[in-house]
Amino acid sequence: MLSDSLFHPTSEHQLLREMVADFTRKEVEPQAEQFDREQRLNRPLFSRLGELGLLGITIPAEDGGAGMDATAAVIAHHELSKSDPGFCLAYLAHAMLFVNNFYYCSNTAQRAKYLEKVISGEWVGGMGMTEPGYGTDVLGMATTAVHRGSHYLLNGTKTYITNGPDGYCFLVYAKVEGRVTSFMVDRDCPGFRVSQPIHKMGMRASTMSELIFENCEVPTENLLGGEGKGITHMMRNLEIERLTLAAMSLGIADRCMEIMVNYAKQRISFGKPIAEHGQIQRYIGESYAATEALRALVYSVAATVGPDRRNRLGTDAAKLFGAPVGKQVADNAMQVLGGAGYCTEYPVERLLRDAKLLEIGGGTLESHQKNITRDLTRG
Repeated sequence: MLSDSLFHPTSEHQLLREMVADFTRKEVEPQAEQFDREQRLNRPLFSRLGELGLLGITIPAEDGGAGMDATAAVIAHHELSKSDPGFCLAYLAHAMLFVNNFYYCSNTAQRAKYLEKVISGEWVGGMGMTEPGYGTDVLGMATTAVHRGSHYLLNGTKTYITNGPDGYCFLVYAKVEGRVTSFMVDRDCPGFRVSQPIHKMGMRASTMSELIFENCEVPTENLLGGEGKGITHMMRNLEIERLTLAAMSLGIADRCMEIMVNYAKQRISFGKPIAEHGQIQRYIGESYAATEALRALVYSVAATVGPDRRNRLGTDAAKLFGAPVGKQVADNAMQVLGGAGYCTEYPVERLLRDAKLLEIGGGTLESHQKNITRDLTRG
C-alpha cells in the first residue's frame, strides 16, 4: 500500500479531505443529477464553497485564503468529482484558473478590489484563453488589446469558457503589439458581452459560453503584471490546472470503482455473483490497477508543484495518463452494470459523459504528448 503521508502530508490535509468528503456526500451528491439535467450551475451551493474556504484554497491566509498547497487543491477536486465533476469543473475554473492565477500576477490594489469577493463566492470568476480558431495553439490567439489613454481596447472572441454565463470577472489573455498580456475584464466593461450558453455532452452542471470583445474598454489599472507577461502567467497556472484536472479523473475512477464492485457482488448471473465471472474480474482488476497508479502519480506530482516550483513534465504526465483512466474506468463500470449502467438509475452514465472532457480541456492528450517529448529531448 502507498504511504498515507503521500495523500495527507499534514493533519490539515487529512481534516480537509474529511470536510470535503462530508460536504460532497451530504450536499453535492443529492443535487448532482438535477443540475446536470437542467444544465446550470448551482449558485447557492457554489457559495457554500466560499463559506468552507475552498475558493481561496491556494491563497495565503494573510490575504484571506486557506493558505494551503497543490496537494490540498488536488484533495478538493478529487473528492468533489466523486459526486459531481460538472460542479467541480466550475470550482476549478474559478479557484484555479481565476483566483490562483489572478493572485500570483496581481498587485495590492487589484487584490483589494477583487480578492475578497471571489474568495467568498459573491463573484464567480473564469479565464479566457481558448479562441474559435486557436485551441491548443494558444500562442496563435487573435484577440488584441491596444492602449488608448486611460484604458485598453480589446477586440476578439474567447470560446468554450467555463463559468462564462455565470461569471462577473475574467482573466483574459490578449496580444499587445504581438505580446501575450493578461487583463482583468469585468462583465460591466463597455463593449464586453457573453454569448448564449454552449450546450455540452457532459460537465453540464458547469456553464459555458463565448466571451466577446468589441472595442471593449478595460481600464489600464486592470492590466496584470505588465505588457507581455501573459505567457509567464499562463504557463505557471497551466501546471496546477492540469494537476487538478487529473485529480478530477481520479475522483471519477474512484466512484465508478465503488459502484461496479458493489454491483458485481450483488448481481446474480448463472447462479452466482457476476464478480465470480472472469470477464467481470478483468474489468474490475484492470480498473483498480489503473486507478491506483493514477492516485500515486497525481499525489506524487502534487508535492512538487507550487508558486515557486515548476514541474511541467510531471503535470503533463499526470494529465496525459490520468484523463483516459477516468473515462476507461467509467466505461468498464457501465459494461459491468450493463443496462443499469446505461440508464440514469446509477450515476455511471453521467460520470462517463463528464470524463471525456478531461481528455480535451486544459490541454488535449496530443498537446501533453508534444510537451513531454519536447522536454525530454531538450534534456
